[in-house]
Amino acid sequence: MSILTASNLAKSYGPQDVFEDVSFEIPRGVKIALVGPNGSGKTTLLRIIAGLEKPTAGTVHRAKGLRIAYLPQQADFSGRGTLWEAMLDVFANLQAQAAELRRLEAAMTDPATREEALRRYGPALEAFELAGGYTYEQRIERVLSGLGFDEDDFQRPLAQLSGGQKTRALLARLLLEEPGLLLLDEPTNHLDLAGIEWLENYLKAWKDALIVVAHDRAFLDGVVERVWELEWGHLERYRGNYSAYVVQKAERIALQRAEYERQQRSIARTEEFIRRNIAGQRSREAKGRRKRLARLERVERPREHRPLSLDLGDVARSGDLVLGLYDLSVGYDPANPLFTAGEFELRRGQRVALLGPNGSGKTTLLRTILGQVAPLAGRVRIGASVRIGYFAQGHADLDPEKTVLETILDAGELTISQARNLLGRYRFSGDDVFKRVADLSGGEQARVALALLALQGANVLLLDEPTNHLDIPSQEVLQEVLSGFGGTLLLVTHDRYLIRRLTARIWAIEDGRLWEFKEGYEEYHEWETQRRQQRRALREMRGRAERERMQEARKAAERKAGRQARRRAELEEAIHQLEMRRAQLEAQLVIASEQKAVERVRQLGIEYSEVEAELDTLLAAWTDVV
Repeated sequence: MSILTASNLAKSYGPQDVFEDVSFEIPRGVKIALVGPNGSGKTTLLRIIAGLEKPTAGTVHRAKGLRIAYLPQQADFSGRGTLWEAMLDVFANLQAQAAELRRLEAAMTDPATREEALRRYGPALEAFELAGGYTYEQRIERVLSGLGFDEDDFQRPLAQLSGGQKTRALLARLLLEEPGLLLLDEPTNHLDLAGIEWLENYLKAWKDALIVVAHDRAFLDGVVERVWELEWGHLERYRGNYSAYVVQKAERIALQRAEYERQQRSIARTEEFIRRNIAGQRSREAKGRRKRLARLERVERPREHRPLSLDLGDVARSGDLVLGLYDLSVGYDPANPLFTAGEFELRRGQRVALLGPNGSGKTTLLRTILGQVAPLAGRVRIGASVRIGYFAQGHADLDPEKTVLETILDAGELTISQARNLLGRYRFSGDDVFKRVADLSGGEQARVALALLALQGANVLLLDEPTNHLDIPSQEVLQEVLSGFGGTLLLVTHDRYLIRRLTARIWAIEDGRLWEFKEGYEEYHEWETQRRQQRRALREMRGRAERERMQEARKAAERKAGRQARRRAELEEAIHQLEMRRAQLEAQLVIASEQKAVERVRQLGIEYSEVEAELDTLLAAWTDVV
């Protein structure tokens, strides 16, 4: 059953056509990757599906009651409360149920409302438990922790979060809301590797429909079951994950190319026949063929985007020891270093992936190796004949005011013609080379930074998130080039596909220490999985203990309420008996007084005083239990 149907969608901005004649259905529970080159309209299509933007033509029909949630690339998630309060808002209904349970518990202590409260309390408590009333706070903690928030962040005001943290906070809230259709635009952009893996596993178990735009091939392979490709203004659909799509697309293009070439050969033969016979004896046949040729439905030539053409050049040989870290302390505050490293050495030809949570010190380590940040303690040794090339995260080393061409000309001894030829291999042509760096997209800036890297003649590359902002085909070209690089690599990356492709060993920053995994990513992943399971078990144990504490407190409250009710009943009965006895004594005192029976009056007076005292005691006790 489809939850959303789109028919003949088209979108234009002025004279620019983004896409046209796009039709599709979204079945319940399907997980789809939306892929295509940067600028092909993926974000626009998501916004149309979400109802945030109107198509130029076509219609979108959504199932009645369908809830759609959309995560943009940069979220404006704001509010007056804290991060935790923003998550609690999702469970306002459960909080209202909890408040009602507390009201009923209070009502059970009042004799006037006790019976009605007891009657309603049981069903209300059962409904609360079935809806997750005792677990929703643990769910919030699990999602926030999985997306990289520390417990210290939970009570931070939303206004104090960074842009990336706000995007992650909105993602957490959308996951907790569990909409019928979840639209995610680059959800992995602000996540570290642990966060990406957590999100991948979370979405694997997602029961509702999902459309995701991402440039992480391993993530898409793990999550989706269908791929939609938006390219050249049209939508093509494929079954399977991203790797299956790559194979199917290659087969489709090969088949289309073969059909196109076969048809072109047939057209050429027909046109040659027409030229030779249009004025001869077979003129009628030639004219007939010309008419058929005019009506022929032409097979389009397969259109393919021009790929990057990367070349890091020949690599000069370095010494065997490229880099050594010895008793190193990295950071900016001697009293609070980011992490420490005992003895780590990088040898010629080795590939090392530097992993760790956001903010753990990965970029700071690269800057320490480059001499841009001084070690807090210990030393860094650079080997003989080492020439380092550096690719900065966020392309911070690019001058935003320079043009693309100026950037390349200032970096090396190239003529304008040579510089333009080099930029052409990085898909900058025509007037593109005169754009300011500040006006480029993230992917375009990455291509400029890679072009600069090719000019450095380095035999050691320090790469800080080199695949960020590159579409997957460009990432695959970069992976191919790095695989064939004859020098030494130390790279910060969240790209598991790249790490596995390079068969890189792992340096991982965890808990303020640098760890090494010589067997590569699988060894590190197993180690990290065990640590995660231990942390999860500890959280679950704490959660279980808290739930048990809450349940025991509830049972204790119920037992106390029961004891109080029984005690009140006992006291009320005893008070009733004493009041009856007091009334009897009052009547007997009147008779004894009339009879002037002094001794009888004295005895009755003593008993009356005793009854009064006991009655006062019981009334005080009754007041304490009301």
